[in-house]
Order: sequence, then C-alpha cells, then structure tokens
Amino acid sequence: MTIFQSIYDAINSVEVNTVGSIYRLVLSMLLGAVVGYERKLKGQMAGVRTFSLISMGATLAMILSIYVPQEYMGLKNGDPGRIAAQVITGIGFLGAGAIIQMKGSVRGLTTAAGIWMVAIIGMAVGLGLYWLSVFASALILFILVQLERFEHKVSLGTENRIIRIHTSDILRDISDYRNILKKHRITLSNYFVDYDYANNETRLNLIVLMRDNTDYIKLFAEFEHIHPTKSITLANQLSI
Repeated sequence: MTIFQSIYDAINSVEVNTVGSIYRLVLSMLLGAVVGYERKLKGQMAGVRTFSLISMGATLAMILSIYVPQEYMGLKNGDPGRIAAQVITGIGFLGAGAIIQMKGSVRGLTTAAGIWMVAIIGMAVGLGLYWLSVFASALILFILVQLERFEHKVSLGTENRIIRIHTSDILRDISDYRNILKKHRITLSNYFVDYDYANNETRLNLIVLMRDNTDYIKLFAEFEHIHPTKSITLANQLSI
C-alpha cells in the first residue's frame, strides 16, 4: 500500500484519525473562506476570517461528536449528535450579531443566513461528506452572486423609505410630487406635512416604497424644480 493510498483511506475513514481530521479542518476553512470572500466584497463586516473560523469550528465540533462516543462509549453507544445540536443553537448568536439595525432598516440578514449555512457545511465536512459540502458551497455562491444579479435585473427588490423635503414655501398641493413619484415607479404610501408659517416654510415627509435601483439623483433634481427647496433627505425612519 502506497503512502497516497494510506492518506486516502485515512481521509475517508469513518473513524476519527489525525490525518483525516486535519484534512477536514483545512477543507472547511477553504470553503468558509470562499463564501466569506464574497460577503467581504459586498462590504459586510463578517468576511473571510469570520466565515473560515465558523466553518472550522463547526467541523471540529462534529469531529468531537464522533470521537467521544467512538473512543469512550463504543460505536453503538452515546449520542454523536449532541454536540452538533449545540452548534446549531449557538450559531444563532453569531447570526444575530450580523444583523444590524440602522434607523429602521435591517441589514445583514443574508450574511446571517450565510453564517448559519457555513456552519452546517462545516458539520458536513466533519462527517466526511466532502462532495456534498463543496456542492453546497457552490450553491451558496450561486445564490449570493447570480440570484442577486437577477434581482437587480428585474428590479425585484423594494424598500420602504422616507423622502424629507424642506421648502421655502407653504405647500398647498403635492400633486406635482405625486406625478414625479409615479414617473419613477415609486409608490406613495402616506405623507406628513409640517408648516412653519412664521418663516414661510414647509417640511414634507413622503412615505414611499421604491425599488433598490431607483435613480435618487435624478429624482431629487426633479423635486427641486417644483418649489424653492432648501434640502431633500432620504431617510429610513420618519422624522418631522
């Protein structure tokens, strides 16, 4: 038996051994790093190092889950899934940390889902399901890259926003603003007005539902010409 055959057998052995464990840790690190690299390109805080550590940690937990019953209780006794179950529960805390609340706008849901999925991939590597883990990682990249392009192409994403307009005039009618919103395929859900008669000013808050590929610069330029405008602000929460 050649050394390569011995290494191959150790890697694919159902029993925990040093060579196989090292291979699993390295593979899970690489798979996590690939997904983390894509997230870092999108400006997320959780990147290559975070995803690599999560994947490796899950793999090591899975190896321990197999090793403890194997060495101390016999292959037919114990519960190999006990440690793995704690990984699924504990990874929720990291996922929650990736979700950032920013003035009414929630960011990080996709990264949190990626963290959860990478942890599962790490566990699969720990069990020796190598090709399944590689295929799952490829599917994650397909979802994060290709499906995002599809969403932007068909303008699938919509977001709730508040457009705050401060004018040097007392607004009696907002029909011109409605027409511009309609032109840009923006839905006006509601609006609030604050009049300052002493200074002859109006603060108009438009509650809108707009697509994520809206051209804000062009939109605001058209708003500016309706009435004398002091400022236009795009916000995530109402502030009158």
